[in-house]
Amino acid sequence: MTDDQIPHTFQVDLRGLVDLLSHHLYSSPKVYLRELLQNAVDAITARRAADPGAPATVRLVAEDGRLRVEDSGIGLTEGDVHDLLATIGRSSKRDDAVHEGLESARSEFLGQFGIGLLACFVVAEEIRVVSRSAKEHGALPVEWTARDDGSYTVRTLPDEARPEPGTTVHLNARRGAADWLSEERVTALAEDFGSLLPYDVRVGDTPVTDRPAVWERAHPGPAARRAALARHCQELFGFAPLDSIDLDVPLAGVRGVAYVLPQAVSPAQRAGHRVHLKGMLLTDRADDLLPDWAFFVRCVIDTDSLRPTASRESLYDDERLAAVREALGERVRDWLAGLAAGDQERLRQFLAVHHLGVKSLARHDADMLRTMLPWLPFETSDGHLSLEEFAQRHPVVHFTTGVEEFRQVAPIAAAQGIGVVNGGYTFDADLVRLLPRVRPGTTVAELDAETVTAHLDHVDAADELALSGFLSAARARLDALGCDVVVRAFLPVTVPALHLDDRSARHERAREEEESKADDLWTSILGSLRDETPRARLVLNHLSPLVRRLGALEDRDLAGTAAEALYGQALLMAQRPLRPADSALLNRAFLGLLEWAAHPTTASEEGR
Repeated sequence: MTDDQIPHTFQVDLRGLVDLLSHHLYSSPKVYLRELLQNAVDAITARRAADPGAPATVRLVAEDGRLRVEDSGIGLTEGDVHDLLATIGRSSKRDDAVHEGLESARSEFLGQFGIGLLACFVVAEEIRVVSRSAKEHGALPVEWTARDDGSYTVRTLPDEARPEPGTTVHLNARRGAADWLSEERVTALAEDFGSLLPYDVRVGDTPVTDRPAVWERAHPGPAARRAALARHCQELFGFAPLDSIDLDVPLAGVRGVAYVLPQAVSPAQRAGHRVHLKGMLLTDRADDLLPDWAFFVRCVIDTDSLRPTASRESLYDDERLAAVREALGERVRDWLAGLAAGDQERLRQFLAVHHLGVKSLARHDADMLRTMLPWLPFETSDGHLSLEEFAQRHPVVHFTTGVEEFRQVAPIAAAQGIGVVNGGYTFDADLVRLLPRVRPGTTVAELDAETVTAHLDHVDAADELALSGFLSAARARLDALGCDVVVRAFLPVTVPALHLDDRSARHERAREEEESKADDLWTSILGSLRDETPRARLVLNHLSPLVRRLGALEDRDLAGTAAEALYGQALLMAQRPLRPADSALLNRAFLGLLEWAAHPTTASEEGR
């Protein structure tokens, strides 16, 4: 072997590694306590694999910036100390007889000794481990002391230093980190991370573990169980749930409960689910545990099948997680179906708050849409109804794709007997379109200006002729705005004019507005996109006394100003966004009418 082929060993800067752990791998220094608990629980698991009757205790004592964690686990020999503690990155997954006790229970382990113990350097400048092995009869205790400069010492201790097998870890806080080792902080962290651990864990004399989990305990009856779960939710998440949903999926190795939020939340809001791995809290911010549509619940689960990421603070997104996500979603579906079948009052209470989540699910689940048709609320021209009831009333279910469109036409449509659903809210238009699929024979159509106009009554030719002067003046003023003017008779009479357009007309208006602001090149391009057919309509109501009086105006300029005022009022009633041209028209019409009101004779003479 030549000189340039001689192998070399990496040199590790421990302080740099600690900085990497604290600032990049772990989200908070608090994970040091989780790593200590993991090591202790794994050591007990390993010992019990060989001796099921072995003690299973973990004790934490915090005082004066020091922490002592003592377990009754399998312990370490001097060889284990060198292999598992002093070699960074070394896993205990080896087939050597030395590691037989640890490896025998590997499938039940939470973590591994190597990198986990190094996490303690995030809060401590010195780590001292005193351990006695249960694998070797008569083995003496061994002490491993390490500092954050990368140095360590190992020595054998006399028998009385630790009479029984197990391990004790001593931490001395680094400057500025003493609070992390205070009794109050250690107790809070231990309770948060370790409440579901399978062994007896205590901070001083305070119990940490609280097993079995509340959802697995025996209760006197259903009401007592619901009350216990509600208290648990209040303590864990800070709210009293509307209901709780069991999430027991044995085949997926998942047990837990989902709590239904008492108030509506945005679908975009990220969920904060709590995930325990073999009893140890892995994360309280899991946002990919349930399907996106289930944003109305917060859940807590314990699993022994899902894989953690390297930091053990989140879940590895793989096929296993996808299968669990689908299984948990199925539990929520079953709960909803159960309410629809047997507890309709609770279903109504739930939908009053969380109909948006169910609508999101129903878009992709025909069975759920079919089940929820009688219950999901929609805004319609007949009031708030379910699609099932609305479809029974109307042979054709019309819908709008915008809230403004619906508000514009709903009163008119209701008076004319047209059934219209407001599809402007999230998911509603999609669900209306799906209606024929789950309710055969139902006709669905998007509402447009032609449909509304066709349902309005025509006026007699003589009446329209009497309005011809006013109509001519109105059309002359509004033609530049891309708006036609027609006259019809409709209810209610309190609506003098109705502004109607559809998506094509709005698209054309937007194109024209952009064309007016564009340079020559874009003007040419936008002009090529011009659609000659769609135009908005101002429909004058011949039944309105105001329209009839305006129709008798002889002053053409005043008639044009009045038509502009009617157009502006109709736009405002429809809650349409105003273009600059619309705003200018409203201002001009308002000032013109004020001028006429102040000087009617002068204004009339100037008009002539």
